[in-house]
Amino acid sequence: MADTTATTGPRSTTPSTLIIGAGPAGLAAARALANHGLDYDHVERHHSVGGLWDIDNPGSPMYESAHFISSKTLSNFPSFPMPQDYPDYPSHRQILAYLQSFANHFHLTERIQFDTTVTEVTRTEAGRFTATVTEASAPNEPIHRTYDHVIAASGVQWEPNVIDVPGFTGEVRHSVTYRDPQEFAGKRVLVVGAGNSGCDIACDAARTAAHAEISMRRGYWFIPKHIFGMPVDVFAESGPALPMAVEQKVFGRLLRIINGDVTRLGLQSPDHKLFETHPILNDQLLHYLGHGDITARPGIASATGATVTFTDGSAQDFDLILLATGYRHTVPYAQDLYGDEQHPDLYLTAFSKHTGLYGLGFVETNSGAYRLMDMLAEMIASHIWDRAHRPRQWERFEHHIAHDRPDLTGGLHLVGSPRHQGYVDSHAMTRYLRMVASRMGWELR
Repeated sequence: MADTTATTGPRSTTPSTLIIGAGPAGLAAARALANHGLDYDHVERHHSVGGLWDIDNPGSPMYESAHFISSKTLSNFPSFPMPQDYPDYPSHRQILAYLQSFANHFHLTERIQFDTTVTEVTRTEAGRFTATVTEASAPNEPIHRTYDHVIAASGVQWEPNVIDVPGFTGEVRHSVTYRDPQEFAGKRVLVVGAGNSGCDIACDAARTAAHAEISMRRGYWFIPKHIFGMPVDVFAESGPALPMAVEQKVFGRLLRIINGDVTRLGLQSPDHKLFETHPILNDQLLHYLGHGDITARPGIASATGATVTFTDGSAQDFDLILLATGYRHTVPYAQDLYGDEQHPDLYLTAFSKHTGLYGLGFVETNSGAYRLMDMLAEMIASHIWDRAHRPRQWERFEHHIAHDRPDLTGGLHLVGSPRHQGYVDSHAMTRYLRMVASRMGWELR
């Protein structure tokens, strides 16, 4: 355990580390530290592992129809495949079961302190970190523990980005409050936002609401989940590696053949090239638009009473506006240390400018997030190990390597939305992480 009495003092031979959060990122961090023989404390404010994938956790953004948007084939942690009997795109309950199985298989669960909340992390004058934690059994008795290293792996989808709809007198909710399609029964529903969750929820509304519409500020590319009977990411990986510009042209042409002209369904034409926004993997929305079960609208211009007017001049009455407007990447217990709440100041999305402070799970990418998470976890663990055992190598990373600013977009000209700040192309990120690891003598799976 970490020192729980003092905020300064001699550094231990094996640096003490705190992992905050037992969702996918926290579990990846724990496995990596354990693989390196590093001692750590691991805390989770909920009652079990899984993080946001546990729909019963207060504040989880999960809803009953939620599924993974990447395939089981390419979304697993290295050396731990998802079960063969899982469908191509597992449900949120199957992902939770997978994470629980992962934690149990690598003996991570017994090392986690559940029902333990970190309320604050501060940096001491000596350059260590004091974490203030409370346990559910004694919420009014905060405990102060001091560590050499802190890994924030508490997730980025807990702080909803709520927008105002001035003048609207009906019900306005963020999608974080949504769980079941029956909530829409008998209501005129407007879903605002066209991310993957927004499109999923709009499809739920199309099936159960009295009237359903979706508002999008721009046009998007819609990618089907299967092409020629294969999960789309498996299909993409099975072909030859192409320059991004060529891939955009070839796959864009294929999508036009499959989907046709989406403006016929009331959608706007994309104002960007393919892959220049986070992929929308959804073919059901086009199905419901084509059957008239949902109507597409542009952005909201104004609202008066129950009536919403859109930027094209059209208007409609609604009982409920559901905001699928995303989340802010906050670290509420240490925001001043991590920087901007939309794009924390982390080298390669993991290494802070404050020695010993890390983040995991902040990577926004187009594929294979768990595999990138695992690579970053291994690199963090290697860096912590170097600090105690290879100080010269540790200093090399701190003072030289970690100051470059690589372009990890893979040649994409991403749209200028807050979500795409720091967005990386999975292949470009993987190549660069392996290059850095090779320079440092770190092994990656």
